This record gives sequence, C-alpha cells and structure tokens, in this order.
Amino acid sequence: MTTFYFVRHGQTEWNLEKRFQGAQGDSPLLASSYEDMGKVGTFLKDKGISRAFSSPLPRANKTAQTIVSHLPKQPKLSLHSNIVEVGLGDWEGQKKEDVAKNYPKAYDIYQNHLEEFEGQGFHGEGYTKAVRRFRRFIEQVAKDYPDESVLIVAHGLILTFGMTNLLEVPREEIRFRLGGLSNTSTTTIQSTDGKHFKLIQWNQTDYLGKEQDASTTI
Repeated sequence: MTTFYFVRHGQTEWNLEKRFQGAQGDSPLLASSYEDMGKVGTFLKDKGISRAFSSPLPRANKTAQTIVSHLPKQPKLSLHSNIVEVGLGDWEGQKKEDVAKNYPKAYDIYQNHLEEFEGQGFHGEGYTKAVRRFRRFIEQVAKDYPDESVLIVAHGLILTFGMTNLLEVPREEIRFRLGGLSNTSTTTIQSTDGKHFKLIQWNQTDYLGKEQDASTTI
C-alpha cells in the first residue's frame, strides 16, 4: 500500500493579497510560513516517508525542501512538472476582486460551475488537462513505490482538482463535498493498486495551532 501525504505550499505574499498565482506566477513565501513548514515536518517525522516530490515552482520547492530537512530519513526530493499549479493564463498576478469584475462569466464558472471549468475566456489550462497530468503522475508513483510513504508538495488548485479526482468526487461537488485546502495543510490518501484511492484525512491543519481563513485557504 502506498500512503501519500499531500501538502500545499506555505503561504505567500500573493496568497495574503488574494492574487491568483497559477503555473507561471509566483511570489515569495511569508517569513511566518517557514515556522509552519517546520511544524509540517514535525508532524510527518514519524510517518516513515521515504520519497518526496514537489512542483518545481519556488513556493512549492522551498516548502518541500524545508519539510524534508525535518524528516529523519532525509528522503530524496525530486521536482516534477506534472504537479505544477493549474495554469491560470490572464488571471495570474491579478487580485480576485479584479478578476471577478473583468472576467465575470469565467469567474462565475470558476466559483460556481467547476464542471465547466476548462480555462475558457482567460487562456487558462482548465480542469481536464490539469487532472490528466496529475493523475498520470500519481499512478506512476504508486506503481514505483507500492509499499512506501511518499510526500507530495504542490498547490491549492492542482491538489484540489487532482485529489478529488482520485477520490471520485464529481466536479460539481468539489466546492462543498470536502472543503478547501489551507497553506501547509496535509491530506493523507492511500492506494493498494494505484488505481483506487482511499481518503484518510483531508486538509489537516491542527498541528499548525492557528485558525485558517480566506487568505490561507483556497
């Protein structure tokens, strides 16, 4: 059985400002995030993690490096483009309130109709392409590490879309079935065959010792 520990990266300046980051955008991690990353490492230190993968974007890569430095086995960390954030095209770097005003139809789809979210109207990547690459990668990891615990550090949207797809949550139910993902949260999922996946814990943040809000949760 493969046990996946999926971690969303630490909080960034753009998270705090409620700006879209996407696959091309990136902003510095907040100083306070490094303490939170350390808490993730402490939480995961007895989980037997033997391998780690991260999105290559700096906010995820630095988060992964910090977490791995706290793990007793010091697992090898590799970067992989299949778990980079969903491409958000023209929205990247823009505040959510401006996107809502300037792209009302596309933003409404993003907020209320994820079953139709394919990047139309803002040159985005969309759900289908993003989930296809994510699932392909996770299935390969499960095949390569069938009896190990693996750390995956990535981003809010790709993790939300990808993990709910693994768990067979319908697209239209993503927003309300399980809830959002917070910065430096951990979601634990297991698989015995790389095709079927079982949720153990979604968006665990108790080890952070603080309340989550709209600036930390997507």
